[in-house]
Amino acid sequence: MIANFTEKSRFHWLILIWIATLCAPLCAQNPAPVIDSNHDPNTTAQQNKPYVVLVSLDGFRYDYAERYGANHLRELAAQGASAPEGMIPVYPSVTFPNHYSIVTGLYPEHHGIVAMSFYDPSRKQKYAFNDPPSDSDGSWYGGVPLWSLAEQQGMRSACFFWPGSEAEIAGKRPSYYLHFDDHFPDDARIEQVIAWLRLSPEQRPHFITLYYSNVDHAGHEFGPDSQQTAEAVRHVDELVGSLWEKLKTLALPIDLFVVSDHGMEAIQGNWINLEQFADLSGFRTEGMLLYADSDKAAQTAFDQLKGASDKFAVYRRKDVPKDLHYDENDRAGDPVIVPKGPYAIRAHAPNPADTVPKIKGGHGYDPKQMKTMRAIFYAVGPDIRPGVKIAPFENVNIFPLLVRILGLNTVPNDGDAKVLEGVLRSRSKEPIRKN
Repeated sequence: MIANFTEKSRFHWLILIWIATLCAPLCAQNPAPVIDSNHDPNTTAQQNKPYVVLVSLDGFRYDYAERYGANHLRELAAQGASAPEGMIPVYPSVTFPNHYSIVTGLYPEHHGIVAMSFYDPSRKQKYAFNDPPSDSDGSWYGGVPLWSLAEQQGMRSACFFWPGSEAEIAGKRPSYYLHFDDHFPDDARIEQVIAWLRLSPEQRPHFITLYYSNVDHAGHEFGPDSQQTAEAVRHVDELVGSLWEKLKTLALPIDLFVVSDHGMEAIQGNWINLEQFADLSGFRTEGMLLYADSDKAAQTAFDQLKGASDKFAVYRRKDVPKDLHYDENDRAGDPVIVPKGPYAIRAHAPNPADTVPKIKGGHGYDPKQMKTMRAIFYAVGPDIRPGVKIAPFENVNIFPLLVRILGLNTVPNDGDAKVLEGVLRSRSKEPIRKN
């Protein structure tokens, strides 16, 4: 009997080892799990509110849908609202500042995320988008992002990636969120959104974000005019089409918003190194941001850089043009460099032989001067009027629109609720309530 038991045990162990061997590659590819913040359930009042799914297609230029045949997005435009000539990003037209402006309604000088990486002279610390200790530290972020606003008022939220969503901001995190993993399967992201919306009314998030970086990566590596970018556009367009079809099966009042953070333009010329024109030896620098150790040093550098090149303008921070909304926060540095075209600019060359940018496409430029920096805006759902075409508008105006749809009390922001009021059906035009 003992021998028989041993043989059976050996057989079972062999089967388990075989199964484990087969599953090991799959487990290695298994994406990061959802983090549950264990918040209270939706209040009874919030359970009756609409749902908003906000999708970002990073780097999706305003004209890509028509140019590369994004048929699902064009169908959304026919069924709902769109901005054919684009949505205007905040300056600088880069990922983190713009994503955070969309969900707070604040310009970067007010919410504090003024670049992808920057230095804070008061804190004497550096923030970097790819540095978890800083990008997940809520003390860097001003304003109240939509997920925090919802959670404060007893409404659950979920973020499938969004700059700032891993930090505790204004005392709250989303009910559900994930650590950023750019390799998370594209289709699986949609399945997770649908799974969230299939939760019970008490646990179901009413505000959900979803993020894809495919188009931005292709635009940087191959340029906005490349076949690779066209393929990336059509790929995320298919994802949007799939998401919308799945959302329609849920029989919930869901409004879908598809936006991007900025556009893309082909980089021209070699690297421009500011140290060629000014003595920056006493400066702290981050990219092309300049931090002087005294006002005298800042003025000297300004004098040296002024008129030194036709590729950029230079300002003392207090004199930056008001329409850039970039003159009130010392994280922006002083003096401030503003490119005049699609040029690669930095303070220092880390390697003298490194003269040619490694990317073919870039962004970050003044969106009011360079139309190719414009982003996309599409909205469809029961609260959205069909076939509405909107003139170009600044992305800070999305925040008051979503606050109104979700029925939340608002907080101070730079947006204007009247700008996008025309996209709403009449039953959604109730006045925004203030805290």
